[in-house]
Amino acid sequence: MRKGVCWMILLAFCLAGCKPSFGIADVQRRIRTEIVANVRDSVLPFWIDYDVAPDSGFYGTVLRNGTPVVDAPRGGVLNARILWSFSAAYRMFGNEVYLRLANKSQRYFINTFIDKVNGGVYWLVNSDGEVLNASKYTYAMTYAIYGLAEHYLATGNDESLKTAISLYHVLEAKGREPLHDGYVESFTGDWKLQDKYDHNAPKTMNAHLHVMEAYTLLYQCWKDDGLRKRLEFCVDLFMNRIYNPARKHFNLFFDNDWNSLVEMDSYGHDVEAGWLLCEAARTLEDQNLIKRTNQLALNVTSACLSEGMSDKGYMIYEKKAGRKTKHASWWGQIETMIACVNAWQISGNDAYLRSADTVWTFVKDHMIDKEYGEWYSDCFDGEPMKDAPKVSMWRCPYHTVRLGVEIYNRLK
Repeated sequence: MRKGVCWMILLAFCLAGCKPSFGIADVQRRIRTEIVANVRDSVLPFWIDYDVAPDSGFYGTVLRNGTPVVDAPRGGVLNARILWSFSAAYRMFGNEVYLRLANKSQRYFINTFIDKVNGGVYWLVNSDGEVLNASKYTYAMTYAIYGLAEHYLATGNDESLKTAISLYHVLEAKGREPLHDGYVESFTGDWKLQDKYDHNAPKTMNAHLHVMEAYTLLYQCWKDDGLRKRLEFCVDLFMNRIYNPARKHFNLFFDNDWNSLVEMDSYGHDVEAGWLLCEAARTLEDQNLIKRTNQLALNVTSACLSEGMSDKGYMIYEKKAGRKTKHASWWGQIETMIACVNAWQISGNDAYLRSADTVWTFVKDHMIDKEYGEWYSDCFDGEPMKDAPKVSMWRCPYHTVRLGVEIYNRLK
């Protein structure tokens, strides 16, 4: 019998309420021990040893073996995620090296990526800090808020909180679409509308996902009524407009009227949105909303496990026009594991935790780079793509560090 078929039978068996006999407590302890050790002993050391530039910042590209591309451009998103990662690592584990790098990244980000004239965050600078692309992306704005809010929670630094709040006000004033609400994907450097968007979509699920994520964390720092209303708006938007209950997936690309433009499922984004909705509801302390988001997260996670898990034990990247890719991203495996643990906590159904273990086993066997540290970024049909850099504009420590933080907290 094929491995994928066996796995689906086990999932169906457990979701029906039957419990296999082998010990879930052992699985829980092992997953927590192994993941936290990997993040602390392999992931974070790679970034500490190889990505810290001798100037005030961080390299924009680092190859698999730790060799930096010294003159590579540096992205606002990458640097905001570095800021979040070292701040979160320090808040969780208390290592003074993490604190030093959290403070270094906070100073570099504010000095280099904040547009003091037009407001917002620069998309790209060169290795000397000169602006290469001043476009304002909602995506970059949200990660800046997220990273700065985490730095405030880790250190109590008022400058970080004030800057995060300032960026929130800029995004609300300049980033919202006035007729149907929501946030436009991107703007020019002086906040004019762009001529073109991917898939001709001025609004995306991904941008709104990270608005919700950032506002959830900012609200933990700053109990502002206006911020609360916008976070409530984001949750409602996901549950009642972006989510497709018939398919149990989130639509991805929209026009300004919120019409879906592309037939496509992104499994990693789906499961990530599910557990982040739960986090938003818990932060809002709305019991009715908690129940609703919990159920939605269970529905989405179950659908993705049923449809998106490969025979080899990884979550595939996407399905587009009915065709599934064989590509597996490092971040998609991470978000699947967190979503499965979240579903296990909600439901008490051990099948979800065993699904997290299935993915973690694949990661251990195929995605962790045992020679140079960190993880490979991608696999194709289960085999790692070893030529991809470990650091790039989109390759960051944020997903992996967050895996360590979430598993450390959730599987105590």
